Amino acid sequence: MSELVTGEAVVLGLRTARLPSRALARLLDGFVYMVAFFILIIGLSLGLSDLEPAAAAAFAIVTVVFCTVLLPTLIETLSQGRSLGKIALGLRVVRSDGGPIRFRHALVRGLVGVIDFGMFAMPAVVTSLCSAEGRRLGDIFGGTMVIRERLPQGARDQGAVPPVPPQVMHALGADLVALDLSAVPDGLWLSARQVLSRMHELDEPVAAALGDRLAGELAQRTGWPAPAGLPALVYLGAVLMERQRREWERASAAAYAVYTAQLAQQAQAVPVAVAVPGQVPNQAVPGQVPGPPVRQLGYPQAQPVPPVPPQAAPPVALAKPAAPAAAPAEAPAEGGGGFAPPA
Repeated sequence: MSELVTGEAVVLGLRTARLPSRALARLLDGFVYMVAFFILIIGLSLGLSDLEPAAAAAFAIVTVVFCTVLLPTLIETLSQGRSLGKIALGLRVVRSDGGPIRFRHALVRGLVGVIDFGMFAMPAVVTSLCSAEGRRLGDIFGGTMVIRERLPQGARDQGAVPPVPPQVMHALGADLVALDLSAVPDGLWLSARQVLSRMHELDEPVAAALGDRLAGELAQRTGWPAPAGLPALVYLGAVLMERQRREWERASAAAYAVYTAQLAQQAQAVPVAVAVPGQVPNQAVPGQVPGPPVRQLGYPQAQPVPPVPPQAAPPVALAKPAAPAAAPAEAPAEGGGGFAPPA
């Protein structure tokens, strides 16, 4: 494992590739180059069948050199150190200082690779086993190394930046908020993040020395040195968390501004209902597109129930006055038979 920490654009995972993974990647690349070689040879034999034997032999030699040296060089240069086999195994070729390789690095690796992979690849195997970083002769002469770019889930979890304790952030809150972080370059932020994410993998003296150096550079940029008694790594973590908090506030404010602008546009696009004489309410107007519904922020509230107006008591029917009772018929005179003769 390498202890190099840089501020380059390439993230050096501090995990160098070993012989088994590199050998398997080389086998995959060799298979691809061999297929390309046979395709070119067949194409040349069909297209240049009328050439003399010497010219055909010259074309064959050029094809061998192209598939052995030039094709790997072009692929590693254009892909910035990722050949097909290395992509399949999650490997990458970088410079010794962690930066991306260029054409000259890939060309030196390709030329020395003729020696490395000759004699059944014994030079590459012996050199890789004797090197602490698994480097072959092409890496030594070209100033490169192969790293593991894709790590398992456990290794990625270990590379996370540990959070600073809340009580420390609360104690440094006023000083952190007043810091001017505009003068800190991106390379210094990346270096601090790499040291914090891998401080458990490094030796304590190495991690402390890297933390002191980066804390001194950060203090020069911000004008705020680490408080007395505060470890340099904790100081770096606190300043890095303050920077992340400010970036989150800016990002969330911009996103909320865009969201409110969209809401305002939708509110303007919603048509206003105008009462038209002779038109049935809630009837769509021809040629008028209704706007999208406006979503209100906040938790949904229960709609207030309109009060029920008190119902008037039904009118009580007044009792009609009773009709006067009919006068009783006069009783017939005593002794009569009940018949009154006409007068």
